Amino acid sequence: MRESEQSRPSREWTFAGRRPKTMAVTALAVVLCLGAAACQATASAAPRAKPSRSPAAAKPAAQLSITPANGARVVQTDSGVSVHVANGKLTDVTVKASGGAVTGTMNSSGTAWHTNWALHNSTRYTVTASATGTGGRSVTRTSTFRTVAARGYFSASTFLGHGAVYGVGMPIMITFSQPIVHRRAIERSIEIRSSKPVVGTWMWDGNQTLDFRPRTYWPQHTHVSFLAHFKGVEAAPGVYGLANLSQSFNIGNSLIVVASTRTHYMHVWYKNKPLGRWAISTGMPGDATANGTYLTIDKHNPTRMVGNGYNVLVPLAVRFTWSGNYIHWAAWSVAQQGITNVSHGCVNISPAHAAIYYPLARPGDPVTIIGSPTAGKWDDGWTEWFLTWKQALRRSALHLAVEVGPHGSTFVNPATLPASLPANPLQGPAPWNYLPGMHLN
Repeated sequence: MRESEQSRPSREWTFAGRRPKTMAVTALAVVLCLGAAACQATASAAPRAKPSRSPAAAKPAAQLSITPANGARVVQTDSGVSVHVANGKLTDVTVKASGGAVTGTMNSSGTAWHTNWALHNSTRYTVTASATGTGGRSVTRTSTFRTVAARGYFSASTFLGHGAVYGVGMPIMITFSQPIVHRRAIERSIEIRSSKPVVGTWMWDGNQTLDFRPRTYWPQHTHVSFLAHFKGVEAAPGVYGLANLSQSFNIGNSLIVVASTRTHYMHVWYKNKPLGRWAISTGMPGDATANGTYLTIDKHNPTRMVGNGYNVLVPLAVRFTWSGNYIHWAAWSVAQQGITNVSHGCVNISPAHAAIYYPLARPGDPVTIIGSPTAGKWDDGWTEWFLTWKQALRRSALHLAVEVGPHGSTFVNPATLPASLPANPLQGPAPWNYLPGMHLN
């Protein structure tokens, strides 16, 4: 572009004496030309219009997806409901059915939501999900579907009484009406709460009994509850849970017995403090009291005992095996207690000691027999504590530990837990406690 005249350096015009007319005209013409040039220069120096910028790219809207899709039928109950969003965050998810709202959990980033438990059979569900995109625009989607019908149902029960008080060794025990094939699904459908934190595991005893056992004994004075969301869980092909199962109970004062068939004495701890070292007499040769950590089952005052050559009513008797072993009042063997074994498998104690022990005993109190030449038999009583921690984990279909506390339970990798074992009989039994000749650590 040429340099405009306005930008050139100014020039001075000087005339001596009178100016001729021609000069005046010429000057005028020059002035006019300069004026014209100035106008032209002004026009050429005007700033050019800047090209308009293209509008900023619009931020993508939130993209919602719901599974199962709208109109789906024969939906599997175990699959649940999943909601995902791209380019945004979920603001609300509701799942409704005739039975009421369904609970679910959102991930930490707010981009995914999933139901917590199995859906119910032959049920129509409606899912409504809302999300806000990165540009601030809200989106709502709806899906309505129906779940599969069941060909058969299973039920479950527990003998634990509502609000009942048990000993520190008591497991949660659930019995099913038929064999369970999909055991992992059953374990995942149960949530546990405890007023004090514990670590334990689910363990199967056959295919119709599921137990939860803590790694060590429950802390005394713990409130425990569980809710098994079995309704809609497929336990075998085409067979689903008919109803949920729930129960709550309490762990009472700690009462622990370790009885030696070799020394003929038993140690008793109450509320985690020594209560006494009492003389006993256990099973005679050929009828030995078997080793192992058992749990008290029930108690009677009196109970009838029938065997080879005897049929008697025995006062103050606390049972710990199905085969008929008790810790009981035995006035007839006081002279042998602390010296030799003369019973038919029971633990004989004096009337005075029986009067102390019997009122304190509750189902679930640990009773460990040591020093016997006879191994304990699995399932002769509540024998969950025969198993080491690793053995108990192997009986879980998930092979996972369960951390339990006031807010619920979580499955965890057992390898992440401290490798601690019970340090003394107040925390739990020694491993392999049912083997012959087992003694205290």
